[in-house]
Amino acid sequence: MVCSRRHSGRAASWRAGLGALAMLLTLPAAAAAADFPALRGSFTPGYMRWDGIVLGATLGDANMSTDFSETSGSIVSNMLRNSTLDSENHISDWSVLSNDVSGSTSYGGFIGYNKQWDQIVLGLDLAYHRFSNLQTSDSSSLRRVASTSDGTSHDVTVTAQSSEQLVDYGTFRLRAGYAFGQFLPYAMIGGALGRFNYSTSVSLSDTQTDSNGVVYSPLVFPTQTDAKDNAYAAGLAVGLGLDVAVLPNVFLRAEWEYVTFGTVNGINSYMNNGRVGVGVRF
Repeated sequence: MVCSRRHSGRAASWRAGLGALAMLLTLPAAAAAADFPALRGSFTPGYMRWDGIVLGATLGDANMSTDFSETSGSIVSNMLRNSTLDSENHISDWSVLSNDVSGSTSYGGFIGYNKQWDQIVLGLDLAYHRFSNLQTSDSSSLRRVASTSDGTSHDVTVTAQSSEQLVDYGTFRLRAGYAFGQFLPYAMIGGALGRFNYSTSVSLSDTQTDSNGVVYSPLVFPTQTDAKDNAYAAGLAVGLGLDVAVLPNVFLRAEWEYVTFGTVNGINSYMNNGRVGVGVRF
């Protein structure tokens, strides 16, 4: 008899404890709903609403690859304008510089809107990203001997240096995803607009030898520089991402984005940006 009472008392204690635990687990959700009445949605088992306005912040790591091979051409063309040397030997087409890759921390934010049909989620957003210091550069020289139709031999050396910094960029993206409960994987495509600072300097020397073998003093052209801050270039952005709901209206985000930008003063660049973030849905 005593044993039966002990078992029944122990069972009652377990039931009371489980009931108290259930009440504690429901308190945060109830408090969140009371504190944020504008937020919509609920954790229905196996189902999650993703529609509405989304707003969030991101932190990531980016790397930019830059092609400087066409950078010096316009300056050399200006130096040798109307010259037989360039018209016959195309000195301005020389690829004096090559490529460079650099990385930097990125930070930014996004705002957008989702529309949901069953498990299909379509959305659009505006995003902004800034970098701590995403800058590439290259310097080199190229020397060749070229002859012109007047019988003159030209020992030409072109020296160039160029740098480019991506200050920040914004995107307008379309997103398409398929919801698996609290998980929303998606693909994206859109346009981008980047803000760049660049500088290119070129110097050129030409030592001439005439048809009789007479060598003249080198003809040295003054260094010319083309530089500008806040130059803008449009681009194309594509990528993949994953949103994970951690509360009815709070989600974590991880995504990878590839952006290729238009030419800036002969400089071609593209960028990979991997980032994580947190967002809310209203």
